[in-house]
Amino acid sequence: MSAEAKLVELKLELPPAPKAMGVYKPIVILGNTAYVSGHGPLKSDGSLLVGRVGSEVDQAAGYTAARQTGLAILATLRANLGSLDRVKRVVKTLGMVNCTADFDKHPAVINGCSELWRDIWGADHGVGARSAVGMGSLPGNITVEIEAIFELA
Repeated sequence: MSAEAKLVELKLELPPAPKAMGVYKPIVILGNTAYVSGHGPLKSDGSLLVGRVGSEVDQAAGYTAARQTGLAILATLRANLGSLDRVKRVVKTLGMVNCTADFDKHPAVINGCSELWRDIWGADHGVGARSAVGMGSLPGNITVEIEAIFELA
């Protein structure tokens, strides 16, 4: 099943593709590789999910924020590629969690994004290399920031 068909089957709503909020491009395509800059948990209404995991929000809210960030990245891919079907596979994901110093479940939070992509592209193409790390803060107090690299068909 194509990625676009899977999006419909799962009844997923993509937020608007986020605009750059600084001196960078949200996506750079070089050959058959798409490098996606750090994205935050942008909702369809244009607001962002905020709060530090371990104090202001819990692990479940962090997971939800990571999933929403994955949807924002999908919106950027679709806006720039024309279709998610141009993505051949997820190569690498870097997930950053805004959290307290004692919070250590970063991978469980970033699973919100990773599991979404697995559901879209399948276990072979939707799961790539990954890092999940904790940060002392993130811009605007967003709960997570995620960047990724994709191989294009």
